[in-house]
Amino acid sequence: MRTMIKSVPVLALFLAGTMMRSQDFHLTQYDGASLNVNPAMTGLFEGYYRVHAHYRTQWSAIAHHPFQTFAGSFDMPLGKFAAGGQLMDYRAGTGNYNVFSFLASGSYDLILDKEKEYHHISMGAQLGFIQKSIQFSKLTWDEQYSYSNGGYFDTSIPSGETMGDEGIFMPDLNAGFIYYYAKDAVRVNPFFGYSVRHLTRPKESFYGTDNRLPIHHTFHGGVRFSINDKLQLLPKFLLLRQTNAREFTFSVHGHYYLKEQDVFLIFGPTFRLSGPVTAKENFYHSEDDAIVMEMGLKMGPWIYRLSYDINTSSLNPYTNHRGGLELSVTYTGRRTGPQRANNCPRL
Repeated sequence: MRTMIKSVPVLALFLAGTMMRSQDFHLTQYDGASLNVNPAMTGLFEGYYRVHAHYRTQWSAIAHHPFQTFAGSFDMPLGKFAAGGQLMDYRAGTGNYNVFSFLASGSYDLILDKEKEYHHISMGAQLGFIQKSIQFSKLTWDEQYSYSNGGYFDTSIPSGETMGDEGIFMPDLNAGFIYYYAKDAVRVNPFFGYSVRHLTRPKESFYGTDNRLPIHHTFHGGVRFSINDKLQLLPKFLLLRQTNAREFTFSVHGHYYLKEQDVFLIFGPTFRLSGPVTAKENFYHSEDDAIVMEMGLKMGPWIYRLSYDINTSSLNPYTNHRGGLELSVTYTGRRTGPQRANNCPRL
């Protein structure tokens, strides 16, 4: 039933570098934080429960207060149903701009062929909230610049700016589906999915205007190729679209099994393109965004992953290729026993 992860490591999901220019959270190891990619991924793993923790920091090369993202999730299968939840927190800038979200997540696993149970479609939804805040008191403005004593910003001088609310609260609703081929011990297992965020288009403004959070579309998919008992290759893609921003990510990850140590090595590159869409012609112009190198280990119920984004965008003259560092840890509670070499890591 939920053997999908046995055959198709939940890599299908989230990109190795999403939403650099969009309004949502940006993670490179998207397949680790699977609930953030698609609510249909809730409970799609082999085990009793799954706990995931994630940390990302980016743009420390050009920002005094770099962008930092923290994420955590918990989910568990309940027969054909599954339930879970995720927390995410994002902070950036001198004004401590912060985005915090909580989403309760649920899914249902539909078997298309009742006899063999190879073809599955999982459907899921998420309901929760997003809270955004900023500390205007920590910001400085041109009107507050003083030329005395060599020049400095004097916060006692009126800024001349109209300040809005320092916090807003928005309900949020997401939905999605994923198809996967769950036959075990075969060489090829495809998977693909689609999810949509912010279906209710909640009002997003610190000034009370009717500014709506844009709908975010995510397309993702890939194939697991079992080369032999020790090596598996997983090419995968992720395409994001939110208003006039798009992003495309392509990855090829390998999983190599070390039999004597009963450990999987995780390794591979990711290539990310991004660019704007012009409203006049719906024309999409893409440019290099980043090359990502990733490595990791799967040891029993634990998965440890480390990646680094090498910046290749137009910001490169200022960043000197420095991008973002990301760490993630996943623990899956399951029955103890020997690891089988033909199983890929539960990502």
